[in-house]
Amino acid sequence: MADAATVAKLKTKAKMLRIASVKLVYQAGSGHPGGSLSAADIVAALFYHQMKYDAKNPDWPDRDRFILSKGHCTPLLYSVFADVGYFPKEELATYRRLGRLTGHPNPKLPGVEIATGSLGQGLSVGHGMALAGRLDKRDYYVYVLLGDGELNEGQVWEAAMSAAHYKSDHLIAIVDNNKVAQDNMTAAMKNVEPVDKKFEAFGWQVYRIDGHDMAQIVDTLAAVRKVKGKPVVIVADTVKGKGVSYMEGKPDWHGKAPSEELYRKALDELEKG
Repeated sequence: MADAATVAKLKTKAKMLRIASVKLVYQAGSGHPGGSLSAADIVAALFYHQMKYDAKNPDWPDRDRFILSKGHCTPLLYSVFADVGYFPKEELATYRRLGRLTGHPNPKLPGVEIATGSLGQGLSVGHGMALAGRLDKRDYYVYVLLGDGELNEGQVWEAAMSAAHYKSDHLIAIVDNNKVAQDNMTAAMKNVEPVDKKFEAFGWQVYRIDGHDMAQIVDTLAAVRKVKGKPVVIVADTVKGKGVSYMEGKPDWHGKAPSEELYRKALDELEKG
């Protein structure tokens, strides 16, 4: 069971990542705040507790791999990368300007395993990395963060079928199930529920959790590494725009920067949250 001190530390880190993500979108005048805020708890638990990696040696062969398949949420990705030391924090000022901090993950940036954002491809890449680890007799895990809207892409299910067939048990998919995709509710566009039952039918070990319950996230991430003989998916039920009242559950905030007034309101709410 996750201890109270660990949970408290990770909650603090998640708050920091939310604040940093909103700042990046505001300073750039563009970006994707909603999905960055919904996934902050998951990413905090991975990078500050669960994953093994060395930011000073990003090509370490035994590192756990992280793939942001929902590749538009780079405000969150770059915020955590800067904080753990993949690149200097000062470089965050260049987000979405000329440089390495592009709107979708830039593979020239340390820590980025693959360019993503053409949605649906990340799980296939992750499955390949997991198979490579097996062939190379290495014990790393591959974590792939997907969006629920992204599950409308057929390639996701091709990868799901392949991973189950090859018993890819070092592959861990995490669905940021925030119920909003682009400019509408996911259910209204093309309903993907029941997400958990779909993956189960494809032969995956499935966990469904509250994606904002840090203790539950930590305990589940520990449990999935004990699964043998099949890939694992964590369906994390989350809230798009979590922590900012006017963003929560609103399709409008999938990809839009706040005004200065709304930016100040967001920071105030996140600081107090």
